[in-house]
Amino acid sequence: MAVPKKRISKSKKNSRKSQWKRKALRQAQKALSLAKAVFSGKAQGFLYPKSID
Repeated sequence: MAVPKKRISKSKKNSRKSQWKRKALRQAQKALSLAKAVFSGKAQGFLYPKSID
């Protein structure tokens, strides 16, 4: 027989949610920084195909 799971407290739920959002924000900042570096031509350690003229 199925048994319902215990409730998670608001503080625990908010803590996990904020941790997830913080992680996502950090990844977004890294991606934006990398994009800026690639567009400015200052990217080091990132390989991308250059246009062949």
